Amino acid sequence: MFGRSSEAAVLAFDTSGAVGSVAVQAQGRILAHGVITRRAEHAAGLLPLIDEVLSDAGVDLFALGAIVVGQGPGSFTGVRVAAATAKGLGRSLGVPLWAVSSLAAAALAADVGSIRYALFDARAERVYGACYSVEDNAVETLVPPHAGDLRGVLVGDVPRGATFVGDGSEKHRIAIEGAGFPVEATDPDVPLAIGLLEFVRRAPDLLRVQDVSTWEPEYVRVSGAERLWGP
Repeated sequence: MFGRSSEAAVLAFDTSGAVGSVAVQAQGRILAHGVITRRAEHAAGLLPLIDEVLSDAGVDLFALGAIVVGQGPGSFTGVRVAAATAKGLGRSLGVPLWAVSSLAAAALAADVGSIRYALFDARAERVYGACYSVEDNAVETLVPPHAGDLRGVLVGDVPRGATFVGDGSEKHRIAIEGAGFPVEATDPDVPLAIGLLEFVRRAPDLLRVQDVSTWEPEYVRVSGAERLWGP
């Protein structure tokens, strides 16, 4: 499904959460990956990390066959940083761009049962969430990406057999387990960028971004500034 050839390297990155990440894959194998551990460094650190990971992988930027970006939800600034970088690289390199929910990336980065409910921390009791069924080479969205409070998630329609993953699940582990649902700790060796690539591998019908210039990421909810100043 990817660009110039099935053997061309694919670059993936995500800065929607506290930890930003980059990964490079070719022929179904992760060649290199890296992370940015400080949220404040996402804007300044993403392009240098991309250069570093490509160098570690032995891949030239202009040899890339496609780009996969985490389209949020998450930190408004972080989602914008990843989106702007993906759009700039996609246009300049002339390669396909694939946008994947960052929640889906978290679900695919986990190594748990087939039903995975990903939660991202949105401060206080608020979360972003989505639930996916992961079976062999197929991914099905059971609960689409949404924003709300933790209580709303736990008293809502949680799919049977779901395991909670993601930083929001870890933050609210006591409440989630108290409601009778298991929580899987995040594996620091499998960042969201690798989850993006895994999602694409299992979802061959995923549609590429058709118009890179007008594409916008998946914020799910408007930013604080927009809520304050918008009409």
